[in-house]
Amino acid sequence: MAQVLIRQLDDHVVSALRARARARGLSLEQSLRDLLTDAVRTDGSLRDELARLRATTPAAGRSLDVAALIREDRDGR
Repeated sequence: MAQVLIRQLDDHVVSALRARARARGLSLEQSLRDLLTDAVRTDGSLRDELARLRATTPAAGRSLDVAALIREDRDGR
């Protein structure tokens, strides 16, 4: 597995991250590992979800005549 070294972090950032890890019952290292892993997963999952939603949206979605659609629905009843 790879290792990453991050230099020149402000002390208050490290303290806040350490407190966050402690509150979750984790070591700082495990908490940071989870945080970085989740950041990668979320990024890819969000992209996939947005692509799926885009595929279900009609290309002309922004220029739809809403009034005409309502009228058409009413006439069909």
